[in-house]
Amino acid sequence: MGRLLLKVAAGVAAVIAFFWLLSVIVGLLVWFVMIALVLGVVFLGVRMLKSESSDRR
Repeated sequence: MGRLLLKVAAGVAAVIAFFWLLSVIVGLLVWFVMIALVLGVVFLGVRMLKSESSDRR
């Protein structure tokens, strides 16, 4: 009975560790996507401002 309980506890710990690792990876991916979106918007804004200022000259 003790060995079975230990195996069940090890299995539960492995599942919890797997889902925790998965959530960390997904969280990092979301952060990278958000940073890329912000950098893209800033880059597009700078390009638009440059093209607008060169059109006026």
